[in-house]
Amino acid sequence: QQRSGEDDGHDGSASLVWAATPGMLFQEDKQTKLHPLSLSWVLGYNSSLAVHSLMDREDWVLLYVSSHTVVIHDILGNRQYHLQGHTSVISCLCVSEDRRWVATADRGPDALIIVWDSFSGIPVRTIFESHPEDGVSAIAISQDAKYLATISAGTVQRVCVWKWTSPTEKPVCSTELRPEFGYQDYVIFNPQNPYEFVSNSKTQVIFYLWGDAGLQYSTPLLSSQTFNSVVGRFSQSVFHFNNSQALTGTSAGKLVVWDAVSPHTPSKELRVKPHSMKATKLVPMQKDSLTVLMVFESCIVTGDVKGQVKFYDGELQLLACYSHSKVGPIQSISFSKTPPEPPGASSACSTSCTASSQPFVARNFILSTSDATVLHVATDGTYCEKVMEEAKKAVNAIACHPRQALVAVGSHCGLLKVWDYQQTTYLVSRIFIQAGIQCLCYDPEGYFLAAGFTDGSVYILDAISLQSICKEFKFSHGPVTHISFSHNSEYLATADEKYSVTVYKAVLQNGSRCWEHLAGLRSHYKPIRSILFGVQLDSNKPRLLSLGEDRQLVEYDLNSSSKDHLVALHRDRVEQVAVPLCLAWYPQLSTESFILTTNNCYKVKLYDTTTKMCRKTLLGPTYGSPLEKIQILPTTNTTDAQKCYLAYITKDKVGLQILPVDGNPHKSSAFICHPDGVSDLASSYDGRYVFTAGGDDCTVMKWEVNLNALDAAASLGGEDLIPFYNLLDGGREGQFFRELEDYFYYAQLRSHGIDTLETRQVSTHIPLEEIPSVMRAIGFYPSEEKIEEMINEVKFSKNVDTGEQVTKISLGDFIKLYINHRPVFGLSMKKIQRAFQVLGYDNENGDKVIDRGDLLLLLQCRGERMTEDELAQCLTTLMGRHPGGGGSEPDTCDPSGAAALSEEEIPEEITAEIFAADILGLPIAEPEK
Repeated sequence: QQRSGEDDGHDGSASLVWAATPGMLFQEDKQTKLHPLSLSWVLGYNSSLAVHSLMDREDWVLLYVSSHTVVIHDILGNRQYHLQGHTSVISCLCVSEDRRWVATADRGPDALIIVWDSFSGIPVRTIFESHPEDGVSAIAISQDAKYLATISAGTVQRVCVWKWTSPTEKPVCSTELRPEFGYQDYVIFNPQNPYEFVSNSKTQVIFYLWGDAGLQYSTPLLSSQTFNSVVGRFSQSVFHFNNSQALTGTSAGKLVVWDAVSPHTPSKELRVKPHSMKATKLVPMQKDSLTVLMVFESCIVTGDVKGQVKFYDGELQLLACYSHSKVGPIQSISFSKTPPEPPGASSACSTSCTASSQPFVARNFILSTSDATVLHVATDGTYCEKVMEEAKKAVNAIACHPRQALVAVGSHCGLLKVWDYQQTTYLVSRIFIQAGIQCLCYDPEGYFLAAGFTDGSVYILDAISLQSICKEFKFSHGPVTHISFSHNSEYLATADEKYSVTVYKAVLQNGSRCWEHLAGLRSHYKPIRSILFGVQLDSNKPRLLSLGEDRQLVEYDLNSSSKDHLVALHRDRVEQVAVPLCLAWYPQLSTESFILTTNNCYKVKLYDTTTKMCRKTLLGPTYGSPLEKIQILPTTNTTDAQKCYLAYITKDKVGLQILPVDGNPHKSSAFICHPDGVSDLASSYDGRYVFTAGGDDCTVMKWEVNLNALDAAASLGGEDLIPFYNLLDGGREGQFFRELEDYFYYAQLRSHGIDTLETRQVSTHIPLEEIPSVMRAIGFYPSEEKIEEMINEVKFSKNVDTGEQVTKISLGDFIKLYINHRPVFGLSMKKIQRAFQVLGYDNENGDKVIDRGDLLLLLQCRGERMTEDELAQCLTTLMGRHPGGGGSEPDTCDPSGAAALSEEEIPEEITAEIFAADILGLPIAEPEK
């Protein structure tokens, strides 16, 4: 009877769908994890979408959405199955009448509609580019499960009808809605007629009829004047189960009754043009706002903001009412597939009231609320059980216990939960009413859990009971963004949004450890990205560093600090142009100790822990956005101590990187975890799991680590220089590589002297002094500071091991140096235009320009200043003129020398395009029309 995706042409998956039975998802043995990271469990869900009951009785199986993943959750069996296919957050879903087919859609740039078989977990149909502009805001499936109705999420909404069992990518019919109809965010088919459906916004209900004549709609008018009564805002609409009427719930606790002006039959004649519907009644049902309206069997069911569920007959006479204390606004109701038992005892946890002498019996149902609570209600009154209670606001804080399989999760609603991630059970929770939790950290022994809050307060809690060890501190003047313990738990440090670092110190009071405020310091002038405790090299005393977007790495002198006086020991600028984003201690993979940082230009940098000198710049993972947070993955591998790994998050992905970092792209991998943004990262004490928090999507995801899969991928990528050749334009056999070889050997000639007559010694190396020339020849134009970093990187690469400095570089090492230091996205016209936006002014034509004299002055006075001689030499070379080539040579030492050289070739007002094309001689892509 139902389609099972056979039209897709995938014989293997089609046969699996045909053979699938309810519950088989959890009967199969777990397959071997083939990826470096595999989603293992999801905490939390999208409470703005419905929760559906797939199975009841012996098995409670729920279906709900967490971020971009559909979760099928066996509550009693404590198991989850994840339907993964969307790359953006799922915006809507619907389930067929028999609970087999699940349709989901998202609002991403490449929005997808996916129809899943809930029995097998197989996606049987994927519709690409259904609403390419803005994605999908609402979706519904017809009673016969053959058709889908979707509404786009754009300003101008488009309504489409799809026959999903057909392989065509185009809708059967579609139409555009006018913006004055409001944002249509709910749609449902008529159960008795798949050619009819209804949608509504807060202010307008629209009725649709589709068929051979296309998709047509009518928009009946309704206002407070229609019935001289307040209507309220619309919530949901349904079709009546036994007549031509439709109903719409409102925020005023009323039901609007719509009826067809002409007789309503599902005949083909009526499908030619849409019938007109009219509001015939406005029935006051209650005072509280109605949030859910549905038809189930021969009942009309409502849910409201007070958590009440009411059943009515076809004449809107009350049959029963179910309520439970402390239940929030109802978001969805999903009934059991199992018919009800014969009537038994009266309700114990719910209130039942019948309008007739016959006792009313309804099926058990799943209730979800907008404050992220799910309840299982038995309508015979035997129980009303809370199935899930999750965070209802952003989850920004997670921390893993250093010695046990525990993870703490904190949210902006003040809910703090500790979860056993091996047994997948909650252990203890606490609610903080006064503020939201922003960050968490266990001490190294696992005795304490420190929490930073959005109001600037800091709590130090017992790690087991979550009770406060001492009175809360409030020395931060803004939300606490970072929190960390020293290795010996002697110090606790926090960073806040007001660019300050605050330190607390452990003291003994009455024989037990307590904490007191030591000092604070506003050590940065831009947001602090990381705070990091370490151990001094010559002692076991802690050292503390902070890294800010102001490019400053600040180290604090904890020994010299006293009450209300935090001493900054060193301040080092770690970047020239890029913005540093995160900080970590690099594992001791060599005799030299490093601090690892990442920046917004996709670079990983290693700094000497003592001198803070940049020792290496390396290409980091490039998966759409830079690394936002990093953690060295704990390892239990005792056989190979040199094998270390780095866990990281980008804007929307979680990934792993093999250490040491060397620029090889095959040594890292990443997976989409929270498309709307990842807020935090934590790794288990044994390195087997990585956890990510999704911020506003209110979810935490547990990822199982498979390091063998990552190592295998790195091996398949090739050894030695093969991965780096592939990063060059054209690869090893391309023109770029041949030009590089030519420049490399020409640099050898230059170093020996072009005009020498002596026998030349052929070499595979060039002197370090030639690095800048070759880099510029192949199109990479590093700053003077960058040149110094590159030369020092090679020069001191063997200094710690051998005590000698390197004076030359091979072609292979030069390619690695080039790959690791060059800009990831090459030269960008946008960067030049941005500079002109800042430095220039608007001319008469409205273009951003810089005065010629001002440009010469800026080049000589700002940034890496050029001397008059250097500027004159550059300009004459760029403009194709060479001093001394005949005629009078300009006096390049004269302050006006560069200006005199440029007057003829350079216009008085310079745009970004003139600067790039006419002065620098760079090719500019034609603007898109």
